[in-house]
Amino acid sequence: MTPSSDVPDAQAAPGRVDGPLPARVHAAGVPVVGIGASAGGFDPICEFLASVPPASGFAYVVVQHHAPALPSILPQLLQRVTGMPVTELVHGMPVETDRVYVAPAGGGCGFDGHCFTVQPPDGPAAGRHPIDSFFRALASYAGESAVGIALSGTGADGTIGLAALRDAGGLTMAQLPSSARYDPMPASAIAAQAVDIVALPGEMAAQVADWRRRRGDLGAGALPVQASDQRAALQQMFQLLLQQTGANFADYKLSTVMRRIDRRMKLRQCATLPDYVRWMADNPIEVELLFKELLIGVTSFFRDAPVWDYLGEYALPRLLEQHPEGAAFKAWVPACSTGEEAYSLAIVFDEVLERLRPTARFTLQIFATDLDGDAIDRARQGLFGHAIAGDISAERLRRYFAPADKGSYRIRKDLRGSIIFARQNVIADPPFTKLDILCCRNLLIYFTPRLQTQLIPLFHYALRPNALLVLGSADTPGRFHELFAPLAGTSRVYRRLDADPGRVTSYFPTRVANVALPPIHQIGHASMKENLQTQVEQLLLRKHSPAAVLLNAHGDILYIHGRTGAFLEPAAGKANWNIHAMARDGLRHELAALLQNAAQSDQMVEVRGLVQHDAGGRPENALDLTAEAMPHSGPLAGTIMVTFASHALPPQKRRARASPPLVQELEQQLAQARLEIQAVRDEMQASREELKSANEELQSTNEELQSTNEELTTSKEEMQSLNEELYTVNAELQSKVDDLSLINGDMKNLLNSTDIATIFLDSALRIRRFTDQATRIYKLIATDVQRPLSDIANDLDYPELEADADCVLRTLVVCEKHVPTRSGGWYTVRIMPYRTVDNVIDGVVVTFINITEAKQLESQLRSMQDGAV
Repeated sequence: MTPSSDVPDAQAAPGRVDGPLPARVHAAGVPVVGIGASAGGFDPICEFLASVPPASGFAYVVVQHHAPALPSILPQLLQRVTGMPVTELVHGMPVETDRVYVAPAGGGCGFDGHCFTVQPPDGPAAGRHPIDSFFRALASYAGESAVGIALSGTGADGTIGLAALRDAGGLTMAQLPSSARYDPMPASAIAAQAVDIVALPGEMAAQVADWRRRRGDLGAGALPVQASDQRAALQQMFQLLLQQTGANFADYKLSTVMRRIDRRMKLRQCATLPDYVRWMADNPIEVELLFKELLIGVTSFFRDAPVWDYLGEYALPRLLEQHPEGAAFKAWVPACSTGEEAYSLAIVFDEVLERLRPTARFTLQIFATDLDGDAIDRARQGLFGHAIAGDISAERLRRYFAPADKGSYRIRKDLRGSIIFARQNVIADPPFTKLDILCCRNLLIYFTPRLQTQLIPLFHYALRPNALLVLGSADTPGRFHELFAPLAGTSRVYRRLDADPGRVTSYFPTRVANVALPPIHQIGHASMKENLQTQVEQLLLRKHSPAAVLLNAHGDILYIHGRTGAFLEPAAGKANWNIHAMARDGLRHELAALLQNAAQSDQMVEVRGLVQHDAGGRPENALDLTAEAMPHSGPLAGTIMVTFASHALPPQKRRARASPPLVQELEQQLAQARLEIQAVRDEMQASREELKSANEELQSTNEELQSTNEELTTSKEEMQSLNEELYTVNAELQSKVDDLSLINGDMKNLLNSTDIATIFLDSALRIRRFTDQATRIYKLIATDVQRPLSDIANDLDYPELEADADCVLRTLVVCEKHVPTRSGGWYTVRIMPYRTVDNVIDGVVVTFINITEAKQLESQLRSMQDGAV
């Protein structure tokens, strides 16, 4: 099992070690395996260390939850199962290979250069997460040479740290949940898609060794793509991604793409890129995993704090000043990932309103989009882990977040309601428009310059005049200085400038038809045969093809081929590209009749032997005209192609009694005039019939429009009525939702106030709901809903509970027993049928009442009675 998640651009770790190191070598980038465990973690730690070979070339650091006040004997216990030296980690100790270090209780471990650092405990034990802290430090220290392992334990400590390790290019592993005594910790990491490999502890050492060997075999850098087979495989990979996910990664920076491909190849043990592409073609799930790997999901609350401070102190107040009567602002956060950037913007805007307290009403609607549907689903929930406490001040955490289950935090409801999350491809889908703020941080750096030059004008189009564009620390508008200008005092917040509409490119692609390889190499010259053929074809087109124009149905010129100056010339006045206005004298009537005949015929029509005169009125040459309507099914449907072919006049034959040249010319002109008059008459007759038919059609159309207008008026009234009804229904639904939220809160407080542990089970004895007190008896977490109760570890000595619950479901007779616990306590367990509002049995309700004190008093009384006797 190899889950995947959004990963950032991994940076190469300095001093990468690809071969085995001798023991006790102090070098930069020593590969380190971090092992995190909690309750029930001792046995899997021993299994893992016992399977590690003597000279593995790694340093091993064990971080386990235990009380700081008690002395730790873990180093002595671990020394029994491994031949490597096991020592407790102290501040300043060097990082050496083939050694096992045990982190001290409560303190935070990190790295300073080539040595370990240890900080004293900070804050209450419930708020510390030493495994997350160490894994994040390990990601910064070792990068791609780091390995993180999550073993048995309660809670979610280690999940965020594993995600950081995976983002840095390291290997992340988790214990198979079914083999863990307490599975919440590995299950949490797997559910967060922060784990590459899930395995048994005894198999992990071999997995780590194979991973390191594959890194050495395949190389540490990005894959080369110089060979033709590599380029073809890369293009085929882009095509597979496009077909299955709809995303085109051809315009992503090649170095970024190849690093992530290299990671997947190592995990799949593919030696070459063509081998990996063949694996993808046979396993569609790998396409999805690579798609997740290529998405850049680096985000956190208030990243680059000075930018957010500038927005709150200067940029947003200035935006409010431009609208003294109030405004409803709109913002767009593309590539929002799991929503931290969007929520940060909402918090800063709320703080500005709270500080300025304007008399006018201001609102902010945020559109947050991302290509990853899973990230959007997590962002919609507004639920974040305990690690956000390191990115958000205590005041903001108190004002804008509410504590949730197991140390997590949920965003305030009104802030969540101001953000609309949606899946969108910023490259291919249309943008949001009329925006006041566009926050696009650390996205452009992953695109090629060609794609950046398309997105910056797109952002300009989406923003209102003087609106704000917020970019990341490595992003700039590039060469579009006339579109955006940085605000004073910052280089990351820009103001939209008014620019020439012709300068702004409107880029709205609706479909990516083909995937082209990035410009990773220079295309070779064409062969001599292809070059010769091209040159000959170009020469023939220039020398021997007739001049031609392509017209639409109205006679407007769409395309000109060859030299048409002898037949067409621009008309005086306003520019007019219609052929009837541009035709030279003597051609207008012939062209009009020719185009009309061509439009009504499926074949080519022509006029030959038209005499053209020079400026002095003397015959110059003869002209042949052809016109042909293009096929209706082709790409040029609805157009007409007209060609002009000029040739010399035929020589006059000698006759015995030759007529004067002037008489011959007049006779030719007279014949031509007669033909023109007849054509005009035919045209006028056809026009008269068309006008008569058009008049009748207009009258009919007018009547239809009047009828349609009446229908639209009626429909408008119906729509207004329906809109009022929908508004009323929406208000009622909102009121019901608020009432249900209030009732849900009341019920939760009521159940908790009784101090009675209660578990609701469905008819299959799966957990439906439970109270907080139930977690003292059963090791329950929020994700255990819908799991069978028998899968949950508990402290009761009551193996017949499931059998008694089945009996209650069959007989509907309440079952009540006094049950001891393994820790010496006693509970009254009552199992009752669960009845729905419709009086249907749909499960059971199990309550646990603590009677330990009563049992102790009973025991004391019995002892006293026995003593009195």
